[in-house]
Amino acid sequence: MSMEEVRLTDRQVQILQHLVTRAQPMRVYTVYGDQDEIARELGMTRQALAIHLKRLKELGLVRTGREFVDVTEKAVKYLRGRANEVIILVKVEPKYRDRVYDGIKKMPIERAMRLAGEYDLAVITQETVLDKVLDTLNNLEGVKETKTLVSIGTVKD
Repeated sequence: MSMEEVRLTDRQVQILQHLVTRAQPMRVYTVYGDQDEIARELGMTRQALAIHLKRLKELGLVRTGREFVDVTEKAVKYLRGRANEVIILVKVEPKYRDRVYDGIKKMPIERAMRLAGEYDLAVITQETVLDKVLDTLNNLEGVKETKTLVSIGTVKD
């Protein structure tokens, strides 16, 4: 359903506006798939996964629903505390931009931003997957150069 198809009453808009003013902003990462599939990927039983998910839910690290698991920003921050964030600056040959963008979308990254200036892209990921991201990036046709910066701490979050 597109936003053009959404029709809300004045009262519904009022409720949404009120909730947004009271809400804590939270980024959520959604994993689509049923718990049988996720359990199989992890090499565990569905029942064992359910027990662990219940505990992660109690801690506010995940939310579960039919055919999806949301990983909350709190969980990402927990994991981030165990690994440094990395910024990779990338120079791309102009004629390969779309191909590089498509390749980046498939990588285990948090964010990719187009840049104006010396570099064309900034890719943000975690140190735990840095080797995989760099290998993939450096094998993408059109990537001319990368520069990797590893964070050593946060000044403001």
